[in-house]
Amino acid sequence: MSATPSEPPVQAQGNDTHNDLGTSTPDGPSKSAAKKEAKRLEKEAKLAAKQLKQAAPTTTGEKKAKGEKQKNTEEATFVNITPKGEKKDMSQPMAAGYNPQAVEAAWYDWWEAQGFFKPQTAPDGAAKPEGLFVIPSPPPNVTGSLHIGHALTVAIQDCLVRWNRMLGKTTLFVPGFDHAGISTQSVVERRLYKLEGKTRHDLGREPFLETVMDWKNDYQSRITNQLCRLGGSYDWDRVAFTMDPSLSKAVIETFCRLHEDGILYRGNRLVNWCVKMNTTLSNLEVDQKQLDGRTLLNVPGYDPKEKFEFGVITSFAYPIDGSDEKIVVATTRPETMLGDSAIAVHPDDPRYKHLHGKFARHPFVDRRIPIVTDAIVVDITFGTGAVKITPAHDPNDYEVGVRHNLEFINILNDDGTLNANAGPKFNGMKRFHARRGVIKELTEAGLFVETKDNPMQIPICRQSGDIIESVLKPQWWVNCKPLADEAIKRTRAGELKIGPAQSEADWYRWLENIQDWCISRQLWWGHRCPAYFVRIEGAENDDAKNWVVGRTLEEATERAKILAAGAKFTLEQDEDVLDTWFSSGLWPFSIMGWPDKASTADFEHYYPASVLETGWDILFFWVARMVLLGVYLTGKVPFGEVLCHAMVRDAHGRKMSKSLGNKLYEGNLDDKEIAKAVAGQKKDFPKGIPECGTDGLRFALCAYSGGGRDINLEILRVEGYRKFCNKVFNATKFAMLKFESDFVPNGMAKLTRSESLVERWVLHKLDFASSEVNKYLEQRNFMAATTAIYNFWLYELCDVYIEAMKPMTEPGADPKVRTSAQQTLHTCLDYGLRLLHPFMPFVTEELWQRLPRRPNDPPSIMVSQYPTHDNQFKSEDAEKEFGLIFAALRTGRSLAASYNLQTNIQLFIHVQTNEERGLFESQAPTMITLTKGCTKVDVIQGSSSRLPTGCGSAVVSSTVVVYLQVQGLVNLEAELAKCDKKIELACLNLEKLNKVMSQPDYQVTVPEAVQLGNEEKRKTLGVELSSLKQSREMFAKVQ
Repeated sequence: MSATPSEPPVQAQGNDTHNDLGTSTPDGPSKSAAKKEAKRLEKEAKLAAKQLKQAAPTTTGEKKAKGEKQKNTEEATFVNITPKGEKKDMSQPMAAGYNPQAVEAAWYDWWEAQGFFKPQTAPDGAAKPEGLFVIPSPPPNVTGSLHIGHALTVAIQDCLVRWNRMLGKTTLFVPGFDHAGISTQSVVERRLYKLEGKTRHDLGREPFLETVMDWKNDYQSRITNQLCRLGGSYDWDRVAFTMDPSLSKAVIETFCRLHEDGILYRGNRLVNWCVKMNTTLSNLEVDQKQLDGRTLLNVPGYDPKEKFEFGVITSFAYPIDGSDEKIVVATTRPETMLGDSAIAVHPDDPRYKHLHGKFARHPFVDRRIPIVTDAIVVDITFGTGAVKITPAHDPNDYEVGVRHNLEFINILNDDGTLNANAGPKFNGMKRFHARRGVIKELTEAGLFVETKDNPMQIPICRQSGDIIESVLKPQWWVNCKPLADEAIKRTRAGELKIGPAQSEADWYRWLENIQDWCISRQLWWGHRCPAYFVRIEGAENDDAKNWVVGRTLEEATERAKILAAGAKFTLEQDEDVLDTWFSSGLWPFSIMGWPDKASTADFEHYYPASVLETGWDILFFWVARMVLLGVYLTGKVPFGEVLCHAMVRDAHGRKMSKSLGNKLYEGNLDDKEIAKAVAGQKKDFPKGIPECGTDGLRFALCAYSGGGRDINLEILRVEGYRKFCNKVFNATKFAMLKFESDFVPNGMAKLTRSESLVERWVLHKLDFASSEVNKYLEQRNFMAATTAIYNFWLYELCDVYIEAMKPMTEPGADPKVRTSAQQTLHTCLDYGLRLLHPFMPFVTEELWQRLPRRPNDPPSIMVSQYPTHDNQFKSEDAEKEFGLIFAALRTGRSLAASYNLQTNIQLFIHVQTNEERGLFESQAPTMITLTKGCTKVDVIQGSSSRLPTGCGSAVVSSTVVVYLQVQGLVNLEAELAKCDKKIELACLNLEKLNKVMSQPDYQVTVPEAVQLGNEEKRKTLGVELSSLKQSREMFAKVQ
């Protein structure tokens, strides 16, 4: 398996920079690269451990008693001694190996203290000529600590921010926090009850809100620490919280303006009611649980031992008023029949034409139920063709009730008990007890027909797990249709780019089918509605009409005076708070000072933002609402691009969940959840979860991000990238030994035209990697970007150049050659670390600070110039020439491996042209250096008669063949048999190719490029066949 960021080598690390060159090619790893490299490094690690153990001194000098276990010496725990905000001391020798804690220490505080996170602007405060890049960070909820999904968000966003900052742009990364109304209140209420046995009502509204604010302050501090540890380069002077005074003012302004414009209205409509939370929810806050048939479930608020039946459909009969006839209907919620106000039949159904306009009699409530005709809701072919209608408790029935002007009968109290409208038998009964009671009463009345399995979905509250009820309630609503139409128009016009493409399709589908948005929540934690009920003395107080809104109490009072028309009145502020997403929908412009544009220049300079990066799962929760409100309130789309990242799942593809025990970094678990989490982690990580460090985690998360909808996160893969950090650390440490203490790099990285072939090749590869990384970051293809960086560092810089340059930098080497090799090495390390910095900020700063400085270098890598394409480094000739050398080298190593030769390897390169001869002769020392165990490389041109007898061979191209001296080292009979098989196979392949090329219409139908390729294949096969026959003759003569 190829060792790329798609499949990182878990063991791809060593304590030195030597690499067995057979594991790579000029274009990256060979097929067996990862396995061979892992085995080699594992062997080296075991050998090093053994040597360390043997070298460890005993306290007395006496031999250990037989069987006594040797104690392992552990590395001392790192202690950060750098004062906060000061630069880390780089004068000390580098550590023996990469230690994430030591490497990450102190840098973040220094970056912040130096002001590197703040936007660097032109003298007039505007963006620099290089451009502007702004990301409003999605504010994490103060519900609890961050989890791995947040780490993915930070990794991608900060990568983009650091990259754009290094490109010279004015960058702004705004941090913040969301109050998360329902989630935070729920967590604090549970904790309050667990610790003190109290409810929020026991405390009262204001003391409870103080308790929640204490929680918020605690977790905001924790989350801030986590964001800093993740390396997010936020401008902390601009940190925002959705309930800050300035942001709360934006919420009030939005509510009032939308109401004044007729977009926001008061309406008595069906809502999703959560009994457990005692609040309204939007459709997006409700999950649909799929049931395949009869299922017994626990319901919050009931005895845990008590289960209720779902996934069935119950049929029962209504008696027709004034007749012995009955009409059969069916329902999945039998208790709702207590609120039925009609029975609908299809107007063309002959079975019920005689019942049009008649009534059924309710068996438990003194109520006549009209039989109405409705072709929309009734499917004449389904069931009995008769449908019970409960307008106050079902969305479809609500529409029927509106069409036929039916009575809307609410049978449910807020606490989930039935009210007086349900009749005396059921008044005060809990809803699911009433379900059983209704079936029992129907059976006793002879009206029960049957119960059958019924695959279905049931609505579940995402927060509490409770079964959602549809209930009529007067609430505040936003008419989203006109806002959505404008958002669609702007998106189609190109003002907003949404990626990946699948998310864009979802975007249009949702906006085109958007419904009105209920923004009322029956909570205490959140923005209280700036709406006031005007209670007028001596008048009928209508909930639909007696409301005013106001930015201040004074404004609301003035409006109330007009409404009361001189009568006495009192104002009562709405107890409800607003949906969290209402305030979050203002985030991109409220954090920039809107609506008080005059109080800050941020709105003018940094709005709209460049990119909004978030998970695709909240595209409608949050992103759509920001666009709807942003366009309406500011006239601009709030960001030019929406980038949706994948959902992080565990290694088994399961969603991160407390119930599965796989939700990393999750706080606020109860005792059962903690036990389950511990058990789940012990199963997946019997040896514990390895420490990987921030850089390895960030790189891994970016490497996973290739545009898919899900990421199956494997900790061992993250550990593989931690070992990649170690590789970069050790390679830099080794390379530093090649710089004398007085070495000074050139003022600029530029060619001197005296570079060797391998230098020109590695600089070409560096330039290619730079171009690729920038291209892929522009495309937001983080997986491809990390692959390009990974391949350069591992397979081109470490595997090839650092090895090849060793003879060039030996004490006896030509000073000009040594200086050139050193300058090239410095450029590769300098630019290689810069390329890597947006993904791995800490280890790159640590290593870059240790490099010899250029005269005009900036103080930190994070404000250095990011490498981009530099035409002076591009060299297709070097790519072609060294590619041929490398191919011959790889062929020679493969040939030696096939004969199991590891020492005294003697290679002979047979070439045809003067150019090839000159090339291979000049690179023979490099080939010897890069081929472990090789002692000799000779180049032979023209006739092969000069080759020594007893050689094995392998073809590189139609003009280059590699021979290996094996006489006296192998079993000749076996080698002759091998040659015969290879000759037979080569003849067969040549015969097949000749057959294809001899087809009558070959010249006409086959593309020219394919014809040229086939001709080259034929030449190569001919050379291979000739060399094999020659080897066979040699072996035969020797035998």
